[in-house]
Amino acid sequence: MARTEGTWERRVGLTGAVVSLAVAGWLIWLLPAPHLAAVLGLGPVDGVVRISSCYEVTDWQGYQDGTDCTGTYTPRSGGEPERQITLDKAAQSHEPGNTVEVRMVRGRAHELSGYALGTWVAVTGMILGPFLALSLSFRACARDATWSHNGDYFLVFIATEIAALVLAVVVGVPVSIAVALFG
Repeated sequence: MARTEGTWERRVGLTGAVVSLAVAGWLIWLLPAPHLAAVLGLGPVDGVVRISSCYEVTDWQGYQDGTDCTGTYTPRSGGEPERQITLDKAAQSHEPGNTVEVRMVRGRAHELSGYALGTWVAVTGMILGPFLALSLSFRACARDATWSHNGDYFLVFIATEIAALVLAVVVGVPVSIAVALFG
């Protein structure tokens, strides 16, 4: 059987495309996916938090980063003890003494909140963007059987990052409004 020209370039390009998307999927599954599932309310409620205080949070640059609430977490299962916990990016500033049903992820409690949903959608898009551009670049290399360094894929990267931020706002704002209206 005669070898066609560029066969190994095509195989390497396609392998690179698949591997880069697999790495993106793994990172998304590992980092933002559990938080997204908790914020969206997928799965059973893990317990309740009796709120003791709520406060505005700032990020490392001093910009507002939502509202967190501290309180006593009571697990749904009877085998675990009560403990102090933080309700991450709360939907609103809850009054002390209120109880909120929560889902737990890595020691942090989550409830449905437009701000939290927007944050985790943006994080997902920020992870996906560079890997999608890399995968498309590898696919173009496989298609042409050359090692191309086309700058168009940098534009794909930028467009994906902007789309992630826009999607975060488009998803987060209606959820925040719905939570404010319907509790």
